Amino acid sequence: MIRVLLLASLAFVSGCDTLSYYRQAIGGQLEILHAARPVDAWLADPATPSELKSRLELAQRIRRFAAAELALPDNRSYTAYAELGRPYVVWNVFAAPELTVEPKKECFPFTGCVGYRGFFSEEDARRHAEALKAQGYDVYVGGVPAYSTLGWFSDPLLSTYIRYPDAQLARLLFHELAHQVVYARDDTAFNESFAVTVEEEGVKRWLQAEGRSAELESFRASQARRQKFAADVKATRSRLEAAYQDPSLSRDEKLQRKRAEYAKLRALYPAIPVEPNNGFLVSVALYTELVPKFEALLRESGSLPAFYARVKEMAKSAEYRRAG
Repeated sequence: MIRVLLLASLAFVSGCDTLSYYRQAIGGQLEILHAARPVDAWLADPATPSELKSRLELAQRIRRFAAAELALPDNRSYTAYAELGRPYVVWNVFAAPELTVEPKKECFPFTGCVGYRGFFSEEDARRHAEALKAQGYDVYVGGVPAYSTLGWFSDPLLSTYIRYPDAQLARLLFHELAHQVVYARDDTAFNESFAVTVEEEGVKRWLQAEGRSAELESFRASQARRQKFAADVKATRSRLEAAYQDPSLSRDEKLQRKRAEYAKLRALYPAIPVEPNNGFLVSVALYTELVPKFEALLRESGSLPAFYARVKEMAKSAEYRRAG
């Protein structure tokens, strides 16, 4: 799933960002930590609905599988639960200039630069998006059910996703735990594509271990559809990049090519919930661009621990990541 890295350490303000943004980031993180109670307390509470207890028990089973079978961190993450009372925990704002397919970078202390900016308030996110639109950016705002603090805090389970279908719940937890294994500063596509690779491999192994063959086939079919969509978005992005960089084309001709490419993508995928633009392309590419590369590396590595070791080496330098 789509994620944002917002840490309470953002109190160390950089000059290029406003105090109000960091204030909402810190306040949002503290709100979640304050709302979280241990899963055991929720399970022991007679007032906890039986359906929620069932979901929390499932999440703990998934959590144990992640540590024992996927070599993911065995810590206090996802051993607590928080009710947030809203559909998403954060809203991410993705932006790209009118005639480029590269994301507008947002840089923060400690975590480095990422290809989006996250807000704990949808109103704040949309206000920021409107400001970027006024500056000429293509913008896409997407709600996010979960995010990782990279192990700085014990991330709790959240009401924003606890009732997801079983395989989707497992996918999300495996993804977020993967961020605690490897994090390459200033490289969102690397980090998210790695986590997507781990989540997909993890779900397949978990469904196999659970003996849920029908769900496994359904997941594989869903995975194939996601891969097809990612490939079509990548092809659109490549064609647009070539057009945007073509010195023989006028600005109007580039905009015409842009409209045609997005009309073609819309025709292929009429269920896309927004009008496609450069910001939307960025939101997809950041999470899928390098997945085939990581899948090949996983096959070559032979095991998840060996795969993690190789990815950690790649994360050490931008040159290594590009060469790998």
